[in-house]
Amino acid sequence: MSRKEEISENLEIVRSKIAAVAAHPVTLIAVTKTFPVSDAQILQQLGVTDFGENRDAEGAEKSQLVSGNWHFQGQIQSNKLKSITSWASVIHSLDDPRHFEIIEKFAPHPLSIFLQVSLDGAHHRGGAGVDQLYQLAEKVTDSPIHTLAGLMSVPPVGADPDQAYSQLAVIRTEFLKRFPKASSLSAGMSGDYEVAISHGATHVRVGSSILGSRSPHR
Repeated sequence: MSRKEEISENLEIVRSKIAAVAAHPVTLIAVTKTFPVSDAQILQQLGVTDFGENRDAEGAEKSQLVSGNWHFQGQIQSNKLKSITSWASVIHSLDDPRHFEIIEKFAPHPLSIFLQVSLDGAHHRGGAGVDQLYQLAEKVTDSPIHTLAGLMSVPPVGADPDQAYSQLAVIRTEFLKRFPKASSLSAGMSGDYEVAISHGATHVRVGSSILGSRSPHR
């Protein structure tokens, strides 16, 4: 089986599973971190338009060679953010108002921004507390250039995905009362995207279920 056939088969399985559980439109983001540009090119040939990266260097390289909507979903480092805004059209992991100030200063084009919410208060893993979320949302919605897309979250380590996404759904319901236009929800990865969709996820970030086990970037 060729690499294209392998990816095509996996992609079709993921798309079918999404279709089986989704009662609303869902954007599939193919996460290409640690995989070669050639895999992203194959995905593009198979009709994928949204690609996700956790690392600035990989995103900068691949986005030059593969057109599409490039999503940054890793933890933000201040010193990398100027570069990230040059190639990403969507940022999934904003959790610090200082980072948004950098975005406003350096982003060369409008960005769609998800706020990452922490479900367990372990901020070293990324994510703002619920109390910080609304202040950050106000800051983004005040921007005349950038758009607040919605919320993003990752279940705590060892947590039951169903419980985690149920908790996230409650947070989102309250959030939408204040920010009704920020209706997108980025949640769900290879191991739990079906559960996330059942709790309202509109964007799922899937890597290994499509591309297989992680391989060294080459």
